Amino acid sequence: MYQSHSDEEYVGEAYYGDGSVYVSPPTRRRMIIAAASLVALLVGGVAVDRIAAVRAESRTAKAFQDGMGTADRPSVHVRGFPVLTQLAAGSLDHVDLTAHDIPADGSTRPLPVTKLTVGMDGLKTSGSADEAHADSVTATAFLSYADVSSALGVQVSQGDEPGRVDATASLPLVGDVTVSAAVSAAGGNRIAFTDVRAEQGELLPPLKSLLDKALDEPIPLQNVPEGLRLRSVTTGEDGIDARFTGRSVTFHPDSSSA
Repeated sequence: MYQSHSDEEYVGEAYYGDGSVYVSPPTRRRMIIAAASLVALLVGGVAVDRIAAVRAESRTAKAFQDGMGTADRPSVHVRGFPVLTQLAAGSLDHVDLTAHDIPADGSTRPLPVTKLTVGMDGLKTSGSADEAHADSVTATAFLSYADVSSALGVQVSQGDEPGRVDATASLPLVGDVTVSAAVSAAGGNRIAFTDVRAEQGELLPPLKSLLDKALDEPIPLQNVPEGLRLRSVTTGEDGIDARFTGRSVTFHPDSSSA
């Protein structure tokens, strides 16, 4: 009797019911091998790209550390994927950098930057390992009240109003006095203290002289990369945020602002 193929059994081969696709074991093996090869290729490509990103991050960190004289390497993160194509084009789309405790040498009132966060667009690296150039940069320098107090010689803390700080001057046998001052950005990457108001205590001549010396002249930020310009300052609970922008900024040894 004639028997249709649908009734036949495939011995040693996979067959799926009506509407299913029959796939022979050799074909399945080839599909598995191809899929595994594709996964391996993708994983390998990601690994190679990550290695390239780490090298670019290390190079940028070294250029910044050499230029700014930080004790520790800053943390650097290259954004975007793949990084290899960005490197091939000669420019990284965006790089984030965070550095701590940037010294302020060579200043009569040295004000270190407690923390500096930098976002760089179009970062190009030169043939020199200790230099890097960015098309545009935004940065925020955080200045702790402890560092500001050391630089000014008076105790500085957050004021009762936004944009203001309190400054307390103390002298043995004289006492202490607290004044409030507005904080603003001044030319030459300097922070100015204006609109000084007496808050607490008697403003005796020795204390007034101490406060005048601390607050009359704007204090310069001499340890930010050359090419950055101070745009605004804001006060917070723990310190002052100074915000900068810049175009065509180069990080290299002795690149800090004068």
